[in-house]
Amino acid sequence: MNPVIQRRVQLGLLVVAVAITFMGLTLIAGCFKNDATIDASRATVMAEVVSVDSLHAAVNFQTPDGSFHSPRFGLLYPTELSEGQRISVDYAVYNPDLARPTGRTAMLSIIPALSVVVGAWLVIGLLMVGVAEFSRRRARRGAGDSSASDDERSTDRHAPDADRDETVSPG
Repeated sequence: MNPVIQRRVQLGLLVVAVAITFMGLTLIAGCFKNDATIDASRATVMAEVVSVDSLHAAVNFQTPDGSFHSPRFGLLYPTELSEGQRISVDYAVYNPDLARPTGRTAMLSIIPALSVVVGAWLVIGLLMVGVAEFSRRRARRGAGDSSASDDERSTDRHAPDADRDETVSPG
C-alpha cells in the first residue's frame, strides 16, 4: 500500500475515534446539564409507566396544577422499569418533559458512555495496526518479487557467457 494512502486511512480512522470520543463526552455533559436543570426547579410526583422498551420508558403523571404530562422523549435513565409500574418521578417545574426516576442521576451515564469510547478506541487501534501490517507485508512482498526478477535478469546475462566458454575448444 502506498504510504500516503496508508497515512490517510489511519488519519481517517483517528478522526472517527476522536468523533466518537467527542460524542461520548457530549452525552455525559448533556446528562449532567439535564440533571442540573431538574435540580434547579425540582418537583416530585408519582407516575405510571405506560410503555417500556430497551432504551425508552414512557410515563404519565399529573402535576400539582392539575395538568397531565407525558414526556415527549420518555424518562431519563429508564432501566429496570416495567409497564404498569407506579414510580416516583423528579421533573423540572418549568419543563415537565425533562423527567427522571427519583434517585437516579447522570452518574449512570458515565460507565456506558466511556465503555463505548474505550471500545471504539480499541477497535480503531486494531484497524490502524492492521492497515500498517497489511502495508508492511505488501511492501515486503513487492520487494521480494523485484529482487527475484533482478536475480533472473543477472542469471540470464551470465548464462550466454558460460555457454560460450564451453564451446571454445582447447588448442
